Amino acid sequence: QVQLVESGGGLVQAGGSLRLSCAASGLPSSSYVMGWFRQAPDKEREFVAAISWSGGSTDYADSVKGRFTISRDNTKNIVYLQMSSLKPEDTAVYYCAATQKGRDFWRASLAMNYWGKGTLVTVSS
Repeated sequence: QVQLVESGGGLVQAGGSLRLSCAASGLPSSSYVMGWFRQAPDKEREFVAAISWSGGSTDYADSVKGRFTISRDNTKNIVYLQMSSLKPEDTAVYYCAATQKGRDFWRASLAMNYWGKGTLVTVSS
C-alpha cells in the first residue's frame, strides 16, 4: 500500500522559514517524480514544485521560485520542501504527490498517481 506522509507544517511569521518533509513508502518502483501542491481556503489546488527521480531536474511555480527549494533523499525515501521568505499568501494545506509521468505533466494535479493527506502551513502577517 502506497503511503505519502507529510510533516513539518505549522504557524510561522511572514519572512520566516519552514521545511516540509514527505515520507514515501510502498511505491511500486523507485522511478517516481515527486511533487508538492498546495490548496488555500476557497481556492483550487495548485502546483508548487516537483523533482525528478535523480534530483537532477526540478520545476517551480513562479510564485515560489527563488524562495522554495525541493530536494529528495532516495536512501530515506523522503522529499523535502524548504520554504523561506514566507508570505501570508503562502498559507495553505501542502500536499505531497507522486507520478511516473513526464515533465510535461508535472504541474497537473490530475496526473499525480498518489497523494498524501496534507500538512497545514499558516503564515501570519
